[in-house]
Amino acid sequence: MPGTQPARRDVLRAAVAGATLGLAGITVNACTGTEPAGTRHTPANRGQGAVVRFPAGFSWGVATSAFQVEGATRADGRGRSIWDTFAAQPGAIVDGSSADRACDHYRLVERDLDLMRSLGVRSYRFSVAWPRVLPEGRGPVNAKGLGFYDRLVDGLAARGIQAVATLYHWDLPQALEDAGGWERRDSADWFADYSAVVVKALGDRVDRWVTVNEAKIIAREGYQTGRFAPGKSDRVASGRVIHHLGLAHGRAVQGFRASGARGAIGPCVQLAPCYPADDSDDARRATERADVTENTLYLDPVLHGRYPRGLADADPEAAAGIRAAARDGDLDVISAPVDFVGVNYYGPQVMGGNGPVTRYPVSSAGWQQVHPRGLTDVLLRLHHDYGSPEIVVTENGVPDAPGEDLHDASRTTFLHDHLLAVHEAVAKGAKVKGFHAWALMDDFEWAFGYTQRWGLVHVDFDTLQRTPKDSARWYQQVAAANAVRPATPSPRR
Repeated sequence: MPGTQPARRDVLRAAVAGATLGLAGITVNACTGTEPAGTRHTPANRGQGAVVRFPAGFSWGVATSAFQVEGATRADGRGRSIWDTFAAQPGAIVDGSSADRACDHYRLVERDLDLMRSLGVRSYRFSVAWPRVLPEGRGPVNAKGLGFYDRLVDGLAARGIQAVATLYHWDLPQALEDAGGWERRDSADWFADYSAVVVKALGDRVDRWVTVNEAKIIAREGYQTGRFAPGKSDRVASGRVIHHLGLAHGRAVQGFRASGARGAIGPCVQLAPCYPADDSDDARRATERADVTENTLYLDPVLHGRYPRGLADADPEAAAGIRAAARDGDLDVISAPVDFVGVNYYGPQVMGGNGPVTRYPVSSAGWQQVHPRGLTDVLLRLHHDYGSPEIVVTENGVPDAPGEDLHDASRTTFLHDHLLAVHEAVAKGAKVKGFHAWALMDDFEWAFGYTQRWGLVHVDFDTLQRTPKDSARWYQQVAAANAVRPATPSPRR
């Protein structure tokens, strides 16, 4: 799910927002780029019309999350989540809607599985709803809730589709929030116990496990801006949350290894390459600080076993929260070896001396600068700076442009250009094994409600009819050919 979201009911815009921990204010090794202001190139501009083939075995997928598509929020013993509570607050959701029904995927799952098969999807990234499995967040298992995911993974296997299961995609049980939520160190234990339940039940059929989806957005939007559940504005608390999410990730990885389950496990990070808007020292320093809060704060602990240099300068309050939460040995847990890194990419961050600026075309989301080359940059950064891990693009997408419905040429062009960006990174050595378009279908888009449509498949939210858009048919051809063929020519970006 797109990671940067709107202020409540405002015009949507870009969200910007101890020694042993490595928090000293030393200059960070930032991904700052050297593009001159005004650059508008994309991989597509360098090879328009060419057919680009991907490595054998490349996995073509789509993605959703439980809260956004399942609906049935009161069915079969599901507990309440922080997003149920948040969405009920006046002004929290742009259109005043809720996810009570959403796409009704919970009841229409067989139809959706058949739809994915018809589209040639090879991999489905979904999330398990913690409050559906453990209504109170801990304690007795809800057999009916767990049974839904049991049927889901069986249905995927029967259709030859890989299962990529996300353990946490933002729907913390409200009962755990009432007990202190992610601000409490106990949250890592709660998550480890919940993960063990799910892995035990599904671990023989899930191909890849994602631990936590976008810790950056959980901390920033949930605990700094207050625009997401649980709706708090406390930067020091956000640091505690960041640390505890990392600890929860590591505990889940350790539990997965101990279980002997098949498959692979890794984190999912939302990365945004950071570029200076000009050659000034102020822009350079602002870009270095942004790179910490956008990228290295979430990569370095997991992949290097330390917090990034420059954190205390980039976000002193969050750094203070991390210091207060951290204990000896925590980083050993957080950096437990992973099998892959999931990358969510929506666009870059461009920094001037006085803050973020807009350099590239902005999608109808209002906050998303469209720059495919940025995806190449973040994938190659993982390759060069983080030991060349196996990578899966776990999310990439764009909402319908104004006036589009089933004929979504802008999305086809967006995916075409970004897939060429992935291919460029692969050609230069990045170990990218798969790509998941966000999203399978239109859904409840968090604080946007139903005002934006990110799906390859159109959903009529009155009748729940699913209708593939033109982009879905194009993506179907890509998956079948394992190659990207020409898209409708796009404006030069």
